[in-house]
Amino acid sequence: MGPVKIVIGLGNPGKQYESTRHNVGWMVLDKLADRAGWTGHAKARDAAATVYGRYQDMDLLLAKPTTYMNLSGVAVRKLLAKHRAPLSDLLIVVDDFALPLGKLRMRGEGSAGGHNGLKSIIAELGTQDFARLRVGIGEPQRSAVDHVLNKFTTAERKTVDEVLAAAADAVEDWARFGVDRAANRWNAWQPAATVEPDEPSMPDPDQPLPDKDGIVRRKTGWRRLLPGGGAAK
Repeated sequence: MGPVKIVIGLGNPGKQYESTRHNVGWMVLDKLADRAGWTGHAKARDAAATVYGRYQDMDLLLAKPTTYMNLSGVAVRKLLAKHRAPLSDLLIVVDDFALPLGKLRMRGEGSAGGHNGLKSIIAELGTQDFARLRVGIGEPQRSAVDHVLNKFTTAERKTVDEVLAAAADAVEDWARFGVDRAANRWNAWQPAATVEPDEPSMPDPDQPLPDKDGIVRRKTGWRRLLPGGGAAK
């Protein structure tokens, strides 16, 4: 096996965190592992669940730190040391609530942006000069902590599935062509799926529905529904 491209998805271990917004990095790695036929073959080593092999003429190592988010850097440092890999062969896949759901941002370096996983990696490596793919999870409406630890809604799932596939493609492009070409292709990408409301709109009790003859019954009496939707007075 030649030089290995190391892709690390950030997340938290434990069933209570499965499929939460904060674990979208793990979800992208699951998509890649499924494509490569590696699902179920991960091994626990170097503070992470890892799987690696040859996929479409690329040597890839996929890793999920099992240290919890705020200690992600420990696993990253150990994996880089074990494989004697340069920072140019490292990609971090991470959630970002500063980006709308469905947006991707590939960059070759940058600050932590308030993300505890990236803070830990920067602290352990002593540098922020490593590539990262940020996956938008939508802006929190109230508490940021509650937002990132909640699961995607049923209405969001169609968009999420499309985003995970695109993010996996972006990782492949990074491994094959480098960060700049991957960024040029994917940073302007938009999902085709749109998020629909979670709940269908409920009838307004103060606006009763017409019967089969197009008659609306109101407290003040019967009114026939006009073609434009209004009731005749």
